[in-house]
Amino acid sequence: MMEEERYDYSFDEEAMEAVQKFETMKKNNKNCFFDVIEFESIIDYYIESNNSSKAYEAASLASQQHPNSISIQLRKAKVYLDKGRAVEALGILKMIESIEPGNDEIYIAKGTALGILGDIAGAKKMFDYALSLDTDDEDDLLFTVVSVLQNLNYYEHSIPYLLKLIEREPDFKAHIYDLAYAYERVEDYDNSIKYYLLYLDEEPYSDSAWYNLGIIYNKKEQFELAIEAYDFALAVNSQNTFAIFNKANISWHLERYDDAIQIYHEYLEHEPDSFEAMTYLAECYERKGDYVSARKHYLSAIEIAPDFADPWYGMGVIEMNEGHFDESLGYLRTAVKTDAENPDFWFALGKVEYQKNEVKAALKCYREALRLDSYFGTVWADFGRILIEERLVDKAIPYLQQALKVSGDIPGVYYLLASFFNYSGNEEMTLKYLSHAVDIDKESYLEFNDFFPNETTSKRVIGFIKKNKLI
Repeated sequence: MMEEERYDYSFDEEAMEAVQKFETMKKNNKNCFFDVIEFESIIDYYIESNNSSKAYEAASLASQQHPNSISIQLRKAKVYLDKGRAVEALGILKMIESIEPGNDEIYIAKGTALGILGDIAGAKKMFDYALSLDTDDEDDLLFTVVSVLQNLNYYEHSIPYLLKLIEREPDFKAHIYDLAYAYERVEDYDNSIKYYLLYLDEEPYSDSAWYNLGIIYNKKEQFELAIEAYDFALAVNSQNTFAIFNKANISWHLERYDDAIQIYHEYLEHEPDSFEAMTYLAECYERKGDYVSARKHYLSAIEIAPDFADPWYGMGVIEMNEGHFDESLGYLRTAVKTDAENPDFWFALGKVEYQKNEVKAALKCYREALRLDSYFGTVWADFGRILIEERLVDKAIPYLQQALKVSGDIPGVYYLLASFFNYSGNEEMTLKYLSHAVDIDKESYLEFNDFFPNETTSKRVIGFIKKNKLI
């Protein structure tokens, strides 16, 4: 993601005349002769215009009319590279390399081909060789190498070349931006922040730099700094809707629902059909207990995007919380049908099914939720309560013991087994499974605290709980 273009790819009048002549020839389905310079202009024009098909046509005709021209063959190889045909490009480049071994463009093109083929070591070898040649345009070559590596997503390997480029061209600030972005892509966030701030010292009105900085602070969970960076981005460009949306999401995450509501409304003024923002806004209202506003925005999101599962789920949760279980079932079943891979949806549906006394359906939903996320402690705890209430503990114990053999150390299973043996009065087995559970996930005990009431739990088990500071 280069911050700005280094070159001005403008074409003079003669070049454009050649392009026009080529276009007329193709339109009239005739063959015309072009000299090498004309073909160079035509091919370059189409390459820079990202018109790979026209560039290929021009390069093919040029190589027929001037088969011995190195510059034409080199351009044909570049056209092949643009089309992803790296092997064919290499064939041409190896041939012309023997004729012009000192041509740095050949080695840059070879490096690009090897990069496309996944041979990054070979690519860097070619790039370094090109840079070692006695050339007056090393800065331009470095920039080209960086562009190639970044276009091929080899950001880690572009960093050393960018550092050299910054050393050689310290006044070209865009290199600093590109270095910050490269560090961002390789998740070296500290260095990325360092270079974004260095760039912003020189270019404080770059909303893209402020925005990217906000993203990094958010990833580092430095939320106040992220909001500050987004505010700077918006001060420079009030139309930066990405910054508005991300700022709203941070406020939601920090449970500043009043702030989030205001910012989501601002975002929706720019993007009125954003069903995601509508859904998040509805959730903010839901968290504040304003079910009227929550319903309004969930239903608006459903109307815009009926295949988006989250607002169906949101409506289901509201209806469940208000005791409208029939209505809740309809919404939650649609959510599950729309997105069957979300364990939260299955969990909520299971809770409502149980409220409707559909025990088998509820247990099926809980099992599905746990299949999708076997570390979902709240589901295990609710699952266990149902099994106890329905007096299915004795049947569940061998099932859970088998689950441990198949799935390995799952905290919820250990806690449930401990609680079930505690319920049955088997102190030794209670301590065995509770000890395992605490060893692998002590914090999850809070989900199962009520399974160990003082009045029915042995002194040894209570002593173990107190000793391990579980309460």
